[in-house]
Amino acid sequence: MSETQEHAGWTHVYSGKVRDLYVPTKLLVDDDSWTGDPLTFSPVVLVVATDRVSAYDQVLSPAIPGKGAMLTSLTRWWFDQLPQVPNHLAHPLDDRLEVLGLPEVPAELAERGTLCRTLDMFPVECVVRGYLTGSGFKEYQATGAIGGLPLPAGLANGDRLPEPIYTPAWKAPLGEHDVNVSYDRTVELVGEVVAAQLRELSLEIFALASEIAEARGVILADTKFEFGADRATGIVTLADEVLTSDSSRYWDAEAYATASTPELRMASFDKQIVRDWLAANWDQDVSEEPPTLPHEIVEQTAARYRELLGRLTGA
Repeated sequence: MSETQEHAGWTHVYSGKVRDLYVPTKLLVDDDSWTGDPLTFSPVVLVVATDRVSAYDQVLSPAIPGKGAMLTSLTRWWFDQLPQVPNHLAHPLDDRLEVLGLPEVPAELAERGTLCRTLDMFPVECVVRGYLTGSGFKEYQATGAIGGLPLPAGLANGDRLPEPIYTPAWKAPLGEHDVNVSYDRTVELVGEVVAAQLRELSLEIFALASEIAEARGVILADTKFEFGADRATGIVTLADEVLTSDSSRYWDAEAYATASTPELRMASFDKQIVRDWLAANWDQDVSEEPPTLPHEIVEQTAARYRELLGRLTGA
């Protein structure tokens, strides 16, 4: 799935649906005692956001032009807005990294690549919902609650919740679906202290981000965060992409207040256009290749990514 495997000074070690990971080549060849998973022993990783797009656990074709650069730019911008939250960005002048003599980030990856410290990641996806929609709405319809948290009766799809709620998921092994879990289950997974930190940080970041987005005419309906422990200090650290179109659901505030239909009210700045088209044109039979995305669907999706980036950052 990788767009390319080789870049000067860096060795490709993993490809997910939409991201490629690289570690410094010198770490792999200079010390024979470092064996096994490179992400376990390497103190840094170069995370490259590709233009690939996925839906229903399938990587689709063609890619969305500029998507990787736009999501990387948005993540960097959000990290700048949250200086009080420890994050995984690596700085080559850090004492722990300077001695490594890290290679430069290749020019061809500069807009899509993020140099990060490797963390001991927690197996919890930290979901925060400020509005009732998506899978949360379906669960509410069936049970009157989300993740075991009871909600007021009579809420409609898209309604704002009385207050944001934390509804974590367990990060399943590669190839399996993440599973919504209760807060008590996260305590079992990571311990009481860390579970409480994950919930508190997630709600705090969501509140700050919501205020920033609303000032720009954008509603942050829900999002997910991922955290890990800094290997040197143990500090809980924000990682992965943050508050992007792929990890969050954003709506236009004016449309939300004035639109005549739920579809227009909750038109999101993400790949929902792709999901909707795929749902209408594919039976999700995983034994068959999903259909090729039409040019107009690709272009409309890219335009939504660009619009959100511009609305939030002014870029």
